[in-house]
Amino acid sequence: MAGDREPTMPTTEIFKALGDPIRWSIVSQMALVDELACLTLEETLPVSKPTISYHTKILHHAGLISVRKEGRNYFYSLRRDVLHGLLDSLWELSPAPRKGAGQKEGYVLRGGGQYLVDGAGQVAPASPADAAGNLDDAPVLTW
Repeated sequence: MAGDREPTMPTTEIFKALGDPIRWSIVSQMALVDELACLTLEETLPVSKPTISYHTKILHHAGLISVRKEGRNYFYSLRRDVLHGLLDSLWELSPAPRKGAGQKEGYVLRGGGQYLVDGAGQVAPASPADAAGNLDDAPVLTW
């Protein structure tokens, strides 16, 4: 377990690991430092040592943390590359404005309407009809 690299788990497994409040607290604490001692978690979490071990094992198996053992002490570090990959996967689900075939330069298609992109990259409806919006064609994201 110490120092070994787990292959990246499917996105669903990573979300399962992050879905627990104790594990989320562990990850949040690790995000603030380069390396976190298990003793720190014992002081900051309202759970027993075996429970901390259980949660860190799940995070490790999900590929979210790496573990280093020094003597009798364990040290954990967040695998930021895995989090970046998770965020990239989320961005793939969110449709970005895109230029449609045959559209004028500076216009994009989004949610069934035509939108104008200004020089700062801001997207605005191209006509009053589009301003009302066609919610039937708009993408819906749920978490």
